[in-house]
Order: sequence, then structure tokens, then C-alpha cells
Amino acid sequence: MPHPFTASRLVAATLTALASLLANAQTSTAPVGMPGGSPPAVWRATSRLGYAPTSEPATALTPQAWALNQIDAAYAASQQPPAIAPELARINAPLGAIALDFQAEREARKVLRTQAVSDAAGPLPRVSTALGAPTFSRDMAQSAAAWRVMACSDPALENPLLARMTEFWFNHLNVFVGKGNVRPFVGHYAVNVIRAHALGRFEDLLLTSAQHPAMLYYLDQAQSNSRGLNENYARELMELHTLGVGGGYTQNDVHELARILTGWTVNLKAGEGFRFADRLHDKGDKTFMGRHYTNQGQQEGEDAIRFLARQPATAQRVSERLATFFVADQPPAALVARLRQTFLASQGDLRAVMRTLVSSPEFWAADNPLFKTPMDFACSALTAGGGVKDRRDVTQTLGFLAQAGQPMHGWPTPDGYKTDAATWLAPEALTRRADFAMGLAARIPEVSYLNAYLSPATQARIAREPPRLRTGLTLASPDFMRK
Repeated sequence: MPHPFTASRLVAATLTALASLLANAQTSTAPVGMPGGSPPAVWRATSRLGYAPTSEPATALTPQAWALNQIDAAYAASQQPPAIAPELARINAPLGAIALDFQAEREARKVLRTQAVSDAAGPLPRVSTALGAPTFSRDMAQSAAAWRVMACSDPALENPLLARMTEFWFNHLNVFVGKGNVRPFVGHYAVNVIRAHALGRFEDLLLTSAQHPAMLYYLDQAQSNSRGLNENYARELMELHTLGVGGGYTQNDVHELARILTGWTVNLKAGEGFRFADRLHDKGDKTFMGRHYTNQGQQEGEDAIRFLARQPATAQRVSERLATFFVADQPPAALVARLRQTFLASQGDLRAVMRTLVSSPEFWAADNPLFKTPMDFACSALTAGGGVKDRRDVTQTLGFLAQAGQPMHGWPTPDGYKTDAATWLAPEALTRRADFAMGLAARIPEVSYLNAYLSPATQARIAREPPRLRTGLTLASPDFMRK
């Protein structure tokens, strides 16, 4: 493996070039629709609707036709079970089984605490914890993170656009694995809430998220009841998941929505990932955003969530976020308006919205650049190298993400990670990326097929280095940092 200084020195020397590239990216892009696709258009399609092009033979489709096909392919894949390695498969066990295993872990931890107290007073007979593994939550969280790394980096395991949409929607409906009760459920949430609904109807995605223990625990809805109201989830549901800060709701609406959702909880002992507990529900009348609600139990909450999902302000917020993620840090207003119109006309059909997005000239315009986040970069580097080969790839990638400020499932607040260049473009961050690239390059085949997507200046700069460094330097190059 080359000395890290080699990569760091190269990155430092190319910071000026990177800034110039991001400001003037692809100004000579050939027209989209060129037979076989111009390299810039192919790069844009595969790096934004997936993570990177691969060494497989190029499709005969134009980049735009390929992109449109990917939407239907990703949706079809989302309706099938994911490819999960057997050693990680527990994350996709039935939700009730995970709930019971988590309850057993909690009981085992109680026993261990009791034993610790007893040992302090004198030795007593030991109590077995075999029926409840104290490491269950940790193992589940680690397995979920490993699956995400594998899924984003190997098109043979996961449709690239589906992996990308899973990333986007997980970030939009973020849960934090550092909150203890969330940990055992985060993998199931990613698979069965986010992945399964990533290209379906937005209101179905939103409602499924609301009824999953990962979200119920993360935003404290599981503890909210008629005698002890918690407004956390109700507030974030409107502020972040749907309407947005200027979406026309008041603090009283937050309070009333929290009342509507009382009784939405989790029953671990009975193996229920979601349970509506009628005895905990506020049965009084409520007025939420001008709508009157009488006591209808669980149906009240479902109606309120679907109402929020269908609002014009929600269409605007979702459209802005999709355009920011897939097109530009400051997306063109005309594009956002078209996405919003499609969202409303299709009643939140996310496939229809994505078709509008990839059919737009703005998606393909050279003056709408994007810079890779750490997860983008890690997944794209792994993709270029043929995907995850062994545990070391997973461990190294997760370690890099943690050091780079984007640990998997690790953002503590419900707003999710930022995705703009201003957040992630810094010399120290680029040095970390270079070190990751050089470490990975020592274990993967040459990525010379990427030369077709590099600028002449980048190719010439890399060609001056010894052959053993070129794969790592390609992955650490300014060109590879954009998408």
C-alpha cells in the first residue's frame, strides 16, 4: 500500500483544480441522446441514479432511456425481497420476532445488572442469559449497516436506483441508531419501510414509517398517551416529513395532531412492532388544520397522516428535496414546480415524480453540478472495484464514513444529513477520501475503464504517477468526486 502522504499530497495539489471543476463542470458535454451516450451523460446518469458506472459493457440505450427504464426496474425490485447475506438476514426477520428478541435482550440485561449488584454484596448462583443475547441490538445495528454498504455497491445485489432511493428516503425519514430502542429495528425499517415504498405512493411510505417501532421509539411516539402527551413526532411529521417550516400549521396544530396520534405504540412483550392501544388514546374531539376529528381510534391518525401527505406544501417540500438530491444544491425553480405539479396530479406517485425529474433538461444540464457526500464517494469507489469482497471492505467503509462525518444511520436529529457541497467539500475531508481510496485500491482490480469519464488534465496528471498508484489516484481524483 502506498504511503498515505502520496495520496494526501496529490489531493492537496489538486484542490484548486477541483474547485474549478465544480464551478465549470462538463461545459463541453455532448448532447444527450448521442448513440451509446456521451461519457458525461453516462457518468451523470449512473452516478446520480446509482453510484457509479461499472466495467460491464454499455447498454445500447441512450442515457435518458436507460434512466427511465431504471425507474420501473427499481420499482419492480422494491416489490421483491432484498438480497441479504445469510449472516445478516436476521435484520429482515418478521417484526414480531425482532420485538420478542429485543424484549429478551432487555430481560437479559436486567439479569446482568442484578447479578452485578449481587456480586458486590457477595457471590450468589449465576442466572443464565442464554435466552436473551445482551449483544442483540448491537449485532442488529451492525448487520443493518453492513447490508447498506453491500447494497449500494453491487448492482448484482441491489438495483442501483433502488439503493439510491433508499438512501434518499431514509435521510428524509431519518431515525438514529444511537438511540437504544431504535438499534434492533433499524435494518427492518430500512428494508420494509424505506426500500419497500421508495418508488410507491408517498402517503403509504409516510404511514408505514409512522407505524414502525424504529420511528415510534426514535421520536418518542411510543410513550405518548392521553395522560402524558409527547409532541415530538407530531412536530417533526409536519416540520420535516411533510409540510415544512412555512407549511401553514400552528403550535396548536402540533398539539392536536399529537392528541390524534395518542395510543400509537409498541408492545414488545406480545411481539407487536406496532400496536394501537385504545386505552391510551385521547378520545376527545380535536381540530387539526381546520378539520374536525371525533373519536375514531387508530383511523384518526391514519386519516391525518394521509391528509398531510396530500397537501400542496408537502408536494413542494418533497419536490425541493428530490431536486436538491438528484439535480443541484440550488435546484432550478421551474424544475421544482414541475415536480410539484406531478406529485399533486399523481397523488404522490413517486415513480411519476422521478420520471418527470429524469426527463427534465435540468437533470442533464452541465451547469447543475453535484458533489459526492462521503456515502456517495464510498459506495461509488466500492462499485468501481466490483462491490464488497469481504468483511474488511465493510469495516473499512464504515470506519471511513464515521471519520468523514456521515456514519451509517448515525445522524442524531430528524432532519437527516445535508447533501450539499458546502457541507462536504473541505481539504481535510478530501485527504480522508484519498486515504480510503488508496487503501481500497490495494485490493481491487484496475479501474482503467473509468478513464473514459476523466478529463484530459486528470488523465495526464495520473499518468505521471507509478502504475501501482493509478487506481487509487483515479478514485481520489477531482473528477471522481462529482456526480
